[in-house]
Amino acid sequence: MQTYILMTKLSPELSKQVKDRAKLGRAWLDQVKEKCPEVKFVEHYALLGTYDFMDIYEAPNEEVAAKVSMISLSNGAFQSESWTAIPYMRFVELTQEI
Repeated sequence: MQTYILMTKLSPELSKQVKDRAKLGRAWLDQVKEKCPEVKFVEHYALLGTYDFMDIYEAPNEEVAAKVSMISLSNGAFQSESWTAIPYMRFVELTQEI
């Protein structure tokens, strides 16, 4: 399984629904689990900055990661990006191959 980082920025309308955040987040997570049962979430973070949320998850490939991003967009995210993450020590190993 590959590790991905999902960076999400909510739409202005959805950002105003602070009190509904837990319910909306649960609905999003339930949809991801239904549509992408192979995804394993590692961590969920709320952020104060350019993005509103960061989720670290594992997926078998980039197509499943794209589905996770698309589910976020279909649930009111203004912006949603899935980034590939490489463990640091593996990155160091790769640099030795250059």
